Amino acid sequence: MINLEHKTIVITGAAGALGTVIAKHLTDLGARVAALDILTPDEAAAALDLQPGRLDYWQCDTADIPSCQEALKDIAARLGMPDVVCCHAGLVGVAPIEGYDADDFDRLMQVNLRGAFVLAQAAVKQWLDTGATGQLIFTTSWVHDHPWPEITPYAASKAGLNALMRGFARELAGRGIRANAIAPGIVAAGMALKTWNENAEYRARASVAIPLGELQPVESVANAFAFMCSDLSAYMTGSVLTVDGGCSLYPNI
Repeated sequence: MINLEHKTIVITGAAGALGTVIAKHLTDLGARVAALDILTPDEAAAALDLQPGRLDYWQCDTADIPSCQEALKDIAARLGMPDVVCCHAGLVGVAPIEGYDADDFDRLMQVNLRGAFVLAQAAVKQWLDTGATGQLIFTTSWVHDHPWPEITPYAASKAGLNALMRGFARELAGRGIRANAIAPGIVAAGMALKTWNENAEYRARASVAIPLGELQPVESVANAFAFMCSDLSAYMTGSVLTVDGGCSLYPNI
């Protein structure tokens, strides 16, 4: 049912544990994917199955305005004007709130909030300047309004992303630009998987918080991106697609 041929899709954080799966899935469905990350090209090539003209890599600091503008201009020239820009890159820091370092807080917000805003703004300007339409997709989280111990700044950044998304959606709907968000749960990748495997206390608490009973398969997140990037989501804007295995049913764990 989902065919992404003739779609050019940009995704940031593409060389991360979850980003690599999403980028490959979108490519497998026919999209031309521009993978963005801060890694060097050699480092990214080790993480991504690059395919010239189908899955290409750009080194980009999304918090830097010229870096985003240059990447998007080159993507349009090489792969075509982006149809969808996925602001997926993000950091998570784990520490009790009373001991969370303020510099770490600033760095997290720089990546999670400023980076998403700067790239989204650059994409919007490109679309408006060329008379194109497009969609922004922000990766948020089930914790955006369900506090989870020791990741309060991360949760705050995701709540901020939801607000950004809704603002973009409200201001730009009349000009053919949509904005939506995908909110995963506790995904079997990256920091969550590492903590699950190494911390028995975390695993016990998280197990109770997942009604479907297991860590979220990365494929379920990739499938959500595929749906949102496809024409099946064409009447959606300002929406948060929550795909969390029911985690958001347990706000007080």
